[in-house]
Amino acid sequence: MNIYGIGNDIVKIKRLDKILSKNRLFKSRIFSIKEILNCDKKKLRSACYAKRFAAKEAFFKALGTGLSKKMKFNEISVDNNKLGKPFLKVTGNSLKIVKRILKKNKFNTFLTISDEESYAIATVIILT
Repeated sequence: MNIYGIGNDIVKIKRLDKILSKNRLFKSRIFSIKEILNCDKKKLRSACYAKRFAAKEAFFKALGTGLSKKMKFNEISVDNNKLGKPFLKVTGNSLKIVKRILKKNKFNTFLTISDEESYAIATVIILT
């Protein structure tokens, strides 16, 4: 496999918290149902959302397209395996678009996310 792209993003947690509290539709447009259920259970829910938002932005950067290809944020979701390791899941029309961009039906992503006080950060590597 070859590295197709690497993306990184940082999010100010308070900024995302303000958006979440003011814009009711933001959450459902950006996050999957599973992400919403997961983050809403957390004590530090804003940090949870911020890490996932940063992961999505980092994915688009690694892909090299931004959001211009009609992909949806809520079709790129962050989940965790049984050991807690985060991973990205791409679904729906966004998956078709990613496969077309990569010119491959199979690809792997590696994700790392973290937060510290005011900021959340994510790095994504796409392998083809």
